Amino acid sequence: MNWLPLALVTALCLAGYNFFIKLAAEHLPPAVGAVVLQLVAAGLGAAWLVRLKLQEQPMAISGKGLGLAALAGLSVGLAEILTFVVFKRGVPASVGTPVIVGGSVLLAALLGLVVLREALTLGQAGGLLLIVAGIALLARGH
Repeated sequence: MNWLPLALVTALCLAGYNFFIKLAAEHLPPAVGAVVLQLVAAGLGAAWLVRLKLQEQPMAISGKGLGLAALAGLSVGLAEILTFVVFKRGVPASVGTPVIVGGSVLLAALLGLVVLREALTLGQAGGLLLIVAGIALLARGH
């Protein structure tokens, strides 16, 4: 199966995530919003896990995998709280979301390059430079 359609649906879900945090931040303290978001996400994950178990899907679980998943959970939990705080400060979704998402893409790419020793093509490096330029332009105007 081609990965691109699934990646685009994932992008749509992340857009909803950021958009609804922006809207919720106007009506809730950041900590309350983050807890509600985490509970709903945990419930969704638990339902998926139960479904896989009922289908008797094999699941290879390692301590390293659990530790890395916990670090990802810590990262996303902090990101959610901070996103609520950013939007609570009145940053428009049209500015805050691209800076947060673009910055995360840039930093994840840099981690891939430095830590995982991944390679980039010239075109991909150019794309990352465009993200830097986009963040600079967005942040400068606000």
